[in-house]
Amino acid sequence: MIRPVFTELALFLAPFIAYAIFLWATRAGVLHPKSWPLGRIAWLLMAALVLMIGSFVVLAQWGGAPPGSTYIPAHWEDGTFVPGQTK
Repeated sequence: MIRPVFTELALFLAPFIAYAIFLWATRAGVLHPKSWPLGRIAWLLMAALVLMIGSFVVLAQWGGAPPGSTYIPAHWEDGTFVPGQTK
């Protein structure tokens, strides 16, 4: 469960980190308030949301178990732990 959360967090932060790297590479003040105008932040926020929504769609479409599969929960069998699986 933690991996999808970190994936979404990374996708959300990616445009802001890319812009900060751009500012650093062009020797502009990364922490200077004039380098982060409200309009630019709005565009970065929209790009971040598009990346997140796109990843939700991709995960919903191609992630998970195939249709019609049966989930077998984790259990103990002959003294050994058998993790959950789909068949």
